[in-house]
Amino acid sequence: MPVVTYGDYTKGVGTAISTEVDLGYDYPEGLNIRPNSPLHQKIKEEVLVRVRESRNQVEKRFESWNEVDETLTAYVKLSDYEKEIKKKATKTPSTKRPLSIVFPYSYAIMETVLTYLVMAFMQEPIFRYEGVSPEDTIGAILLEKVIDLQCNKTKVALNLHTMNRDGLAYGIGPVAPMWRQRWGTRMSRVSTGAMFGPEFERVEEEDLLFEGNALENIDPYLYLPDPNVPVDRIQDGAFVGWIDIDNYYGLLDEERSDPDVFNVRFLTGLVGKHSQFAEKQSKRQEFIGGDRLERTEVSKRVDVINMYINILPKEWKLGTSEYPEKWLFSLASDEIVIRAKPLGLNHNMYPITVAAPEYDGYSSTPISRLEILKGMQGVLDWLFNSHIANVRKAINDMLVVDPYLVNINDLKDPEPGKLIRMRRPAWGRGVKDAVVQLGVSDITQRNIQDSAFIIQWMGKMGASDESMMGAQRTGGPERKTGKEFSGTRASAISRMERIARIIGLQSMQDIGYMFASHTQQLMSRETYVKAVGRWQEDLMKEFRPKDRRVKVDPMDLLIDYDVMVRDGSVPGGNFSEGWIQLFDILATHPEVTQKIDTFRVFTHIARNMGAKNVHEFERLEQEVVPDEVAADQAKRGNLVPIGGAM
Repeated sequence: MPVVTYGDYTKGVGTAISTEVDLGYDYPEGLNIRPNSPLHQKIKEEVLVRVRESRNQVEKRFESWNEVDETLTAYVKLSDYEKEIKKKATKTPSTKRPLSIVFPYSYAIMETVLTYLVMAFMQEPIFRYEGVSPEDTIGAILLEKVIDLQCNKTKVALNLHTMNRDGLAYGIGPVAPMWRQRWGTRMSRVSTGAMFGPEFERVEEEDLLFEGNALENIDPYLYLPDPNVPVDRIQDGAFVGWIDIDNYYGLLDEERSDPDVFNVRFLTGLVGKHSQFAEKQSKRQEFIGGDRLERTEVSKRVDVINMYINILPKEWKLGTSEYPEKWLFSLASDEIVIRAKPLGLNHNMYPITVAAPEYDGYSSTPISRLEILKGMQGVLDWLFNSHIANVRKAINDMLVVDPYLVNINDLKDPEPGKLIRMRRPAWGRGVKDAVVQLGVSDITQRNIQDSAFIIQWMGKMGASDESMMGAQRTGGPERKTGKEFSGTRASAISRMERIARIIGLQSMQDIGYMFASHTQQLMSRETYVKAVGRWQEDLMKEFRPKDRRVKVDPMDLLIDYDVMVRDGSVPGGNFSEGWIQLFDILATHPEVTQKIDTFRVFTHIARNMGAKNVHEFERLEQEVVPDEVAADQAKRGNLVPIGGAM
């Protein structure tokens, strides 16, 4: 009896396809990876057992991550009592009362640190390279230019922003460097060869529109690390992977253009069924609306487990090698293997890196900065909300009424300027003592002052004091002095530099190395780069381009290189007034000028003050010719003395 793959009939999506049907797939290396084959079953089981092992450890962090999500989205689930208050406020806006809130100070701290990381890492070029030997110098410059162009086109800066944000919020910010190709239709002009009529015509042809490096962010909730290795040593693990939320049409298109993808049409009966490991875990979407993990018939959703595994091909019956090889396996809807291939990358690394600024050197999923502040954030929320509840109670009149003397329905009217009528038995007796308000004592009046104390300590622990947030100290016995401000800011910046330096070593260095290796191995076409920026002089001397554009052939990039990791500083962060004073001394003492390059000192000061392209202010070099050549050109009328032209 043939094995039949069934879909999720609770949603009525698709029709099952018998795996005995031959859909005409040619599997790589002559392997039989049809869904009913023993090899397919082995690959599926091996992938799933690793997913379960990883998931069992990572999901222990979900509860804490969800609390962070609540903090970042400033979302609070209302109690039944507050739901009634909100319901009444909808009907009668004049009775609106404040409800419980999340005081978003953790969010402010994250934004401060994240802003620093953006300034530290997103300076152009994002990745810098230097040649190992003198003959590699020009090739390294071209490599840097090409990768910078790729980063601009694939918007790598946005992925780096998400990576750093995830690292601060959840403790891990995984990303996958990859080589991306985009095919489409290109318009070209072709000569018609006609003597009369149009000389050219437009021709459409399918062509490679773009190829280059790109980054793909991995949702920490869907990340599948090897729990046996620390987060900073994922390359030492036996496997690493993630779950990708895709759709059937996208996979079909990928199967058409990528020979390594197969079996997609067997997914017809599974479209709409998501992976058991991608069950609704994150509350991030719940708070802001539109949960992307919900089942949907419209988008034809398919969940794909991507797993890099270090295997022995002979043991898995995938080859004859008895030595470890890194392979990529993709399992769609937990049922169908759609990719099984050797990684085949020259760098022989798992193409995944993780930014973990608070790592301890041992944990696979370390605690995050916002989780460290979670306790104090809870106290801060409680101080505010308890005060709000007490004020809400105080402004809601609590009255003792003699219903024999006062019309009780008039008192129930919440509108201002009300008219309260006395009942007939009280006419002529006056209104004294008919209504008495209970005394209210505000026991939470110091909560706001206490919250300022909590905020102060959260800022100290989060390395984001008032100066880093762009605010001045307002308290204290006297005004803040310049030395106090600069000293405090320098200390805060040093802590920020520590975070940036760690992320640079953990993630940015590996991304830069993989980007360069991918470019050397996979780049197939020539491209053009601009001869501007910090290497402008070297490129102009080497190529002398007329329009400052240099053609780069893939063979030009086959050099040895070193990735230059940024030190975590930002433009202007290390600036000191002392440099200005030193420059003044240097400019007025010829003895010092003979030993020190004045322009290089000026360049250093300008860069620390935030200038990006200092070399744009250099004077253009003037060509100097021998005296006899100048005299000859003057006789010919090609040279005119200064002031001699009429």
